[in-house]
Amino acid sequence: MSIAFIIILFVFIGLFAGVMGSMVGIGGGMFFVPALLYFGNVYEPGSITPQIASGTSLLVIAVTALSSSISFMKQKKVDVQAAVLFFIGSAPGAIAGVYVNKWLNSDSFYLLFGLFQISMFILLMVKDKFKPRANQWKIVKTYIDDHGEQQTYGYNRTSAIIIAFFVGIISSLFGVGGGILMVPALIVLYRFPAHMATATSMCIIFLSSVVGSTTNIINDHIQWLYVFGLAPGAWIGGTLGAIVANKLKGKTLILLLRIMILAIAVQMIYKAFVS
Repeated sequence: MSIAFIIILFVFIGLFAGVMGSMVGIGGGMFFVPALLYFGNVYEPGSITPQIASGTSLLVIAVTALSSSISFMKQKKVDVQAAVLFFIGSAPGAIAGVYVNKWLNSDSFYLLFGLFQISMFILLMVKDKFKPRANQWKIVKTYIDDHGEQQTYGYNRTSAIIIAFFVGIISSLFGVGGGILMVPALIVLYRFPAHMATATSMCIIFLSSVVGSTTNIINDHIQWLYVFGLAPGAWIGGTLGAIVANKLKGKTLILLLRIMILAIAVQMIYKAFVS
């Protein structure tokens, strides 16, 4: 398998992950990390450690998130004030996650990543069954959707920062961006409208990914060749995903996403026990 083939393959993986990640507000890291661990080590065995896979993925996620955030902002679906507040919590979490990642060997990483994926699969299965909680929010806002219907949502600063801190840790620990936790939290805990939750999540992911990626660069956890392979497709995919998300409900795509998450989880857990 030549390096040219690997780079071309990564361009398409970046495009696919960018579209899917942007559509549902998760960033795409659940595809980047397994691809880097598998194809990177096929090309050069032992070259891609869990730390490098996470670091490289997180940097590409920053590209995806920036691309989709620009599109979502043009659609006026990003709550910038909320994104900045959540970023206050996610930024230190993103830094902490990089250093926690250093303690994991390959087998532990594969197992934990697989279990994390299964948890996210279950969360995606049941999140629509949760009834949004009615809290006494200190900050209450209204949003008028594309159909002219007014929706109310809100949040408390302290709980938002605490939740974002743990999302930031997960983001850097596994290189997944953290949106797969952030989107359900915004919808269930704070009653964000679905499209606004996706858009605001991508903005938060961009901000925290920049912090986490800077820490990874300092710790030399980036494989730049693969960044340049994944980033172009991720940028285009992030833009396309934001456009599609504005037009489709995406139930079929989310079903496919669930299946792929489960397949990746099983593969990672299997690899942890046979490697």
